[in-house]
Amino acid sequence: MSTITAPALAPAGVTDGWTGDKPVLLAVSYLRVSTREQAERGGTDEGFSIPAQREANQRKADELGARIVHEFVDAGESARSADRDGLKEMLAFIAASRVQFCIVHKLDRLARNRADDVTIHQALLSAGVTLVSATESIDQTPSGMLVHGIMSSIAEFYSRNLATEVSKGLSQKIAQGGTPMRAPIGYLNVRKTDENGREIRTVEVDPERAPLIRWAFEHYAEGETSVTGLLRDLTARGLVTVPTPKRPSKPLGKNTLYKLLTNPYYAGLIRYKGALYPGAHEPIVEAALFDQVQSLLKARTAKQTRHVQHAHHLKGLLYCGTCGSRMLLDFATNPRGTTYAYFVCSGRAAKKTSCTRRAVPVAVAERLVADSYASITISDDTYRDLAKRVDAAFDKRMAGHDQEIADLMANRAKLESESDKLLAAHFADAIDLPTLKRHQDRIRAGLSDVNQRLAEHDEHHTGGRAFLHDSLRLLTDAHRAYARSGDADRRLANQAFYTRLDITDDEQLRPRLAEPFATIIRESKTPSDEGEEPLREHTTSFDVACSRKTLWVDLRGLEPLTPCMPCRCATSCATGPSRCGTGAPATCKAYNDARSVRQSLG
Repeated sequence: MSTITAPALAPAGVTDGWTGDKPVLLAVSYLRVSTREQAERGGTDEGFSIPAQREANQRKADELGARIVHEFVDAGESARSADRDGLKEMLAFIAASRVQFCIVHKLDRLARNRADDVTIHQALLSAGVTLVSATESIDQTPSGMLVHGIMSSIAEFYSRNLATEVSKGLSQKIAQGGTPMRAPIGYLNVRKTDENGREIRTVEVDPERAPLIRWAFEHYAEGETSVTGLLRDLTARGLVTVPTPKRPSKPLGKNTLYKLLTNPYYAGLIRYKGALYPGAHEPIVEAALFDQVQSLLKARTAKQTRHVQHAHHLKGLLYCGTCGSRMLLDFATNPRGTTYAYFVCSGRAAKKTSCTRRAVPVAVAERLVADSYASITISDDTYRDLAKRVDAAFDKRMAGHDQEIADLMANRAKLESESDKLLAAHFADAIDLPTLKRHQDRIRAGLSDVNQRLAEHDEHHTGGRAFLHDSLRLLTDAHRAYARSGDADRRLANQAFYTRLDITDDEQLRPRLAEPFATIIRESKTPSDEGEEPLREHTTSFDVACSRKTLWVDLRGLEPLTPCMPCRCATSCATGPSRCGTGAPATCKAYNDARSVRQSLG
């Protein structure tokens, strides 16, 4: 039961009930319609519009010999609650004036709740006001009070029965796959006429907006954009709301787009009272795509992605090979105003360690990292050999999981069948809505687990195979691709290929390869035999070494060789200092060998 308060206030223009020597009866008029559409269009769903009620109340006032001093209107307000602005203002007005009558068109205009009717009537009696209906015979006599009580009970019955019938109709519509609400953007509510002349209301795909909705799900599922970025792209592509007679088209807001991305209606499901029901409308997106978008939205809600601008593509990636501390980017300016960039050991700079590691010029660090890619580049023959071993390993692994996949698919079919039976039982009133929702949550969790495990199998077999083939292909062109890349792509490459980049005190780079590249490099140095298990998995990384004094990795191995002292060429002499001795870089064998390697790598 609603609580109604009537604060004391003095109504303007009403002082007393006398005009000269003759008393004048004063009245207030209360008007109400249930929907905003009735108020604005003069609808007749409940029988009478505001103008019709006003005329009837005025005629009743004339019969009583009363003058209506104030009119209170609740337009588009339900009488199932007493929390209405017009009603509260009227009771406050009555409490502070000398009004004799409160005129309503019918009792159900005042209340459709028996408890509220008693409360409102008691407030009127306390103010000395008589409630009058323009169309019903009620007064303060015992018979009039009886009629009042009966009419109030009838109004409450009508309201509750109407709500029950509406709910029953909506449940029946949902059972048939119908849409119990206005179709969301991307769909159109249409009216058709069948062969018998009956009007049929249905939902059809909006040919103008549906492709944009589908593109929005596909684009967001790629994981490369945010909701804000997606909204910007959709607006640029021309997605706007459907115009109405009162509201023109306009671009979507961010909250509207988020609700769109989380609405299962686009995947063929209808969310009603918290439960999900299969719809008869045409889905715009596949269920798997919708689930993928939901996973991304949840992940990004839990942890917002932070974009950081880096001053240098190696910043934060290098470590001191002496004490293991991270190396920081620092700048030094000489007396002539020239600024130089260095990487310094953070342990030494902060005096947290006893490291004596000297600073490394940025140019040296860049060259060491670039040269490391020559050490991990594989040949086309090696690529083909490893690709065959990858396929053999995945084929052998997949053969042992056929039964597990069959069991998962059978379990999925069982859960889907159970879901259909639950919906049928709910529509037959065998189980209530809370029970349906509880079991739907359980089934949804089970289906999610089954689908995730099936997706993992597919990812391990199809996605994993493709990933390793792509990784192998990357290694065939790693050195050249890194040399052609910009700073942003070089940073991404270093993060993908390496888990750690250590620079030793003698200015050698010892990068630690990430998986699967560490395993691939190790396998590339292990010839495969027919009886050998193909492509064994490894958990440790593979280390390579590069030095600022060694521009290219020699064909004999990865360890730096003895510098060629007689000719002082810019590489390590492959023959050793005792056999070179020409003194001229142009004729030095080590120099020519190094040049040949450089030319072969582009």
